[in-house]
Amino acid sequence: MSVILDGKQLATERRNQVKDRVEILIEKYHVRPQLVVILIGHDMASETYVSGKEKACRKAGIESRVIRLEESVSENKVMELISSLNQDKSVHGILLQLPIPKQLDPDKLMAAISPEKDVDGFTPTNVWRLASGHPELVPCTPLGIMHILEKYEIGVEGKQCVIIGRSQIVGKPMAQLLLNANGTVTICHSKTRNLPSVAKTADILVVAIGKPKLVDDTYIKEGATVIDVGISRTEGKLVGDVDFEKAVQKAGYITPVPGGVGPMTIACLLENTISCYQKLVGE
Repeated sequence: MSVILDGKQLATERRNQVKDRVEILIEKYHVRPQLVVILIGHDMASETYVSGKEKACRKAGIESRVIRLEESVSENKVMELISSLNQDKSVHGILLQLPIPKQLDPDKLMAAISPEKDVDGFTPTNVWRLASGHPELVPCTPLGIMHILEKYEIGVEGKQCVIIGRSQIVGKPMAQLLLNANGTVTICHSKTRNLPSVAKTADILVVAIGKPKLVDDTYIKEGATVIDVGISRTEGKLVGDVDFEKAVQKAGYITPVPGGVGPMTIACLLENTISCYQKLVGE
């Protein structure tokens, strides 16, 4: 039977650490850290995520401000807003909530965010820093996964690591972090042939494909560590990209959904916000 990797408990521990750091930093600099989230349109999933981020910020003593823009907003308008936030010294972190409407170019808008305020780690500068082996601000979900592996003393060095999904948000930065930790990494995607066979070579399997319950026990090597990044609602229940009931019979370690990777993503967002704050105030 698998060991359940409790991301919720670990996230609580790390958020409490952030809260303690915030109190010390405010006492020292007399400035409260501020995170600004840009939310465009009315995507219900995004609204839920942003609400969760706001709540976590409040509990940690971080000021959270959400700027809501209509779905029809022009790209120039968003660029002007980002430029203004870059120059605002009271703002320490900027987050552009994805997805955004089709008329907007996410790469262009991400690139406009100051690398020093890029709490998501998506700007070209921070992507390059990660790829070069000198990471500063790292995407929150992959970073959270690395913290889970560290907490449960699951070594990466020399392990076969397979990632299902090649997104800029999870798959690619996850691969880089595992490479930096001396793992041997394979990235799979929708065009990968014999996907179950490739996945079954993994000592560490990270699934971030966005297809509910895609991965069952036929994808998993006996005793492997399975990290499920996906989250979907089916039949009124939250489920991941991994069929948990089947996978738990073969995996050595596995993250649940909910309560696995998700809470760690928000905890790492708070940590990244504090990292930005410390640099901007000269810590």
